[in-house]
Amino acid sequence: MASVPQPNIGSARQDLYRRMDRHNLAPLWEVLHALIPNEPATPCKPALWKYRDARPYLMESGKLITAKEAIRRVLILENPGMRGESCITQSLYAGLQLILPGEIAPSHRHSQSALRFIVEGSGAYTAVDGERTTMHPGDFIITPSWTFHDHGNPGNEPVVWMDGLDIRIVQMFGAQFHEVYPEEVQPVSRSEGAAAARFGSGLIPLGAAAPFGRTSPIFNYPYARSRDALHMLSRDQDPDACHGWKMQYVNPLTGGHAMPTIAAFIQLLPKGYRTQAYRCTDGTIYSVVEGQGSVTVGGERFEFEPRDTFVVPSWKSMQIESNGETVLFSFSDRPGQEAMGLWKEKRG
Repeated sequence: MASVPQPNIGSARQDLYRRMDRHNLAPLWEVLHALIPNEPATPCKPALWKYRDARPYLMESGKLITAKEAIRRVLILENPGMRGESCITQSLYAGLQLILPGEIAPSHRHSQSALRFIVEGSGAYTAVDGERTTMHPGDFIITPSWTFHDHGNPGNEPVVWMDGLDIRIVQMFGAQFHEVYPEEVQPVSRSEGAAAARFGSGLIPLGAAAPFGRTSPIFNYPYARSRDALHMLSRDQDPDACHGWKMQYVNPLTGGHAMPTIAAFIQLLPKGYRTQAYRCTDGTIYSVVEGQGSVTVGGERFEFEPRDTFVVPSWKSMQIESNGETVLFSFSDRPGQEAMGLWKEKRG
């Protein structure tokens, strides 16, 4: 008879909850379905940021605060489902950074890993542990964890790039560290292009150790080279039904992801192509490099053009239609999910 509900069971339960609460205890059965849902649940919402809308605010900020004063002059791309949390997905941060001619963004380092994807302008540089690399639109540039880095613009035009960082992942582990370099700019100790020469030509120096741990020793993947690779791939095989022609940026020392916490990809869609529905557990941020079209995410349709950004939350179905030949850069938290055996995808 003990399994038969009693009339006063509700009030008895509430009394139990009140008493155990004083001892920092809580009943799992009251929250079990929210903790372990049937499908991934995330506050992240599908969204698109029009660059033509964001750019005027970015340029206005350039008149009101210097890169030195701001440390990093960035407009955060806040997901509409997580306003005030400084994130674009539940695990990743993204923002648009501006550096004007003659400016320097001071040198510092932090435990968070960062990527830069150049959106507009040429001539600025980023420096990583003593080596500078010049930025060009479409370049994918890495700042490995705990490496000193600064940015400068000796050119004559504004330069804008997208920042992508694993801030939320590092925050979850309580492993956030930050250090300011004693000088505004770190000294240059290697020739520009040294990293690519040592590790990016199918060759490595004898006895070379990985300079950045599990992060790629190449910290600039030029767009010209990536675009040529996509073009050659498109000549030799049919496009994938869900991705067109898609390539992953890799660490040449391991063959794995270029960054231990963030995966980065670039893909090409032919004119008039409509992808099949696709979903995966890694919420993904896309930057439009070339072309125009639309993306439908979880039933919401967004029109995109060059320099726009859109986000596809975890396990939301996505389909892309290209009006013209289209190139998309994207990044996500896939490496961590794969390492823990969590990553899942569904085609069609």
